[in-house]
Amino acid sequence: MSEPVIAQKSPYQVKLTAGTYYWCACGESKRQPFCDGSHKAKGAFTPVRFDLNEDKVVWLCACKRTSNSPFCDGTHKKL
Repeated sequence: MSEPVIAQKSPYQVKLTAGTYYWCACGESKRQPFCDGSHKAKGAFTPVRFDLNEDKVVWLCACKRTSNSPFCDGTHKKL
């Protein structure tokens, strides 16, 4: 797998509490947009860890092509 799977062509709006999260970079997770370990079978991708210092709403990339992972940068509009 050289390219990640596109989970969907719009971002996930997620309300999160302060803490550590792992964003799925491969697109294979059944718990999108978060990692469930599915990448281990393919071996080509590693989840992206991100920390939030406060509760907030974030837009997480679902097309897996963002240049600002794990956050959406609008790349899905060009797919």
